[in-house]
Amino acid sequence: FPMWNPALPMEQRVNDVISRLTLEEKVGQMLNATPAISRLGIPAYDWWNEVLHGVARTPYKTTSFPQAIAMAATWDTNSLRRMADYSATEGRAIYNKAFETNSTGNRYQGLTYWTPNINIFRDPRWGRGQETYGEDPFLTSMLARAFVHGLQGDDPKYLKAAACAKHFAVHSGPEWSRHSLNLNNVDPRDLWETYLPAFKALVQEADVRQVMCAYHRLDDEPCCGNSNLLKKILREEWGYKYVVVSDCGAITDFFTSHKVSSDAVHAAAKGVSSGTDLECVWENYSYKTLPDAVARGLISEEEINKSLLRIFIDRFDLGEMDNDSLVPWSKIPMSIVNNDEHKKLALDMARKSMTLLQNNNNILPLNKSIQKLGVIGPNADDKPVLWGNYNGTPVN
Repeated sequence: FPMWNPALPMEQRVNDVISRLTLEEKVGQMLNATPAISRLGIPAYDWWNEVLHGVARTPYKTTSFPQAIAMAATWDTNSLRRMADYSATEGRAIYNKAFETNSTGNRYQGLTYWTPNINIFRDPRWGRGQETYGEDPFLTSMLARAFVHGLQGDDPKYLKAAACAKHFAVHSGPEWSRHSLNLNNVDPRDLWETYLPAFKALVQEADVRQVMCAYHRLDDEPCCGNSNLLKKILREEWGYKYVVVSDCGAITDFFTSHKVSSDAVHAAAKGVSSGTDLECVWENYSYKTLPDAVARGLISEEEINKSLLRIFIDRFDLGEMDNDSLVPWSKIPMSIVNNDEHKKLALDMARKSMTLLQNNNNILPLNKSIQKLGVIGPNADDKPVLWGNYNGTPVN
C-alpha cells in the first residue's frame, strides 16, 4: 500500500491510511489509547507520556533533572535544550525496548510527551506552579522553545519525540475548580501579553507538534470546545497544523460539569468540530460515540478525517510506520538511560538553579570543616515531594 512507501509525500501516505479505515477504526485512533489495526499492520499506541524533568512514570529508573521551576531559575536555555535532548534519547531507548516487546500500546512507553507546561505561575498557592517556568511570559517562551527544540530534534525527516504546549489557555489554577470554572471577560491585554505569548512562540518558532486544551471555560465555552481558541487563534491566526489533544476528561466535562452539552454524543461532536483531535480520558471515552454523532448528522465523517490526518502525520513523522534502518534513533539501547553524561548535566543544572536571596551574618559559604548538616522540616525525608510531580524514579 502507498502508506508504507517512505518515498512518497507524507500527506499522500496518510490519506491512503485514512481511505482504508472504517469509521469505527478511525474513531479508535482518536483516543489516547489507540488500538492496533492488525489487518493494516498498524500497532497499538498510547499517546500519554510525560517528560517534565526527565522521562517520567516508566518501569525504568531514568535521569531525574531539576523541577521545571528550578530550571527556570537558571535562565540557561542551552542546558535546558540539552536536558530535553537527553530525555528524548532516554525516551527513544525505552520506546525501542517497548517496540521489541510489542508493548507500545502501554501507557508511558510512547514518544508523544505532554510537556512543557507553559501556563503562567501567578499565585504561589497553585501547587502545579512547580511544573511551569514561572510568571514571566518572555522567560517562559525562551525556555519552552529551547525545550521543544531539544526534545523534537533537528532531523529533517523524523521527530525524535513530540512535545506538547499545555494547557491552552489562561490556566493558572486553582485546581479544585478547574472542571467547572468559567473565566469571563479576561482583559484582552492580559490575554495577549501574558497568557498567549509562550503558546504562540512554540507554534510559530518551535514547530511544537501537540497542543493540549485546558479544562475550564473561557468566555462560556470549554477550552476543548472553544472555536475562538482552537480555530480562530491557534489554527487560522498562528497557522498551527498539528494535533490538539484534550486534557484528560475535559470532553466528559462538557456534559457532567460545564453543562454545555447534553450527553457524550453531543460533547464528542462539539469537541471535534471545534478542533480537538484526540481525546484523553481514564475510562468511558466520549469520542467512541462519534459514529452515532455521524449517523445523527451532528458531525460529518469528513470533519473526522481532518483530525485523522493530523494524528497520523505525527505518528508517521515519529518514524513509527517506517523501517528501523531509516529512523536515526531506532537503535538507541537501554544502556544510555541515566548514563554518566546525563547525570552530570542534572547535577550541573541543580547547582545553577540555586538562588541566594539573603546571606545574613555571612553564614554562606559554609565552612568545609562542618562534618554534618541537618535538614529539618516535614518534607525533609518525603521522597515524592523531593522528586517533584510528573517525575521518574531516580536511581538515588
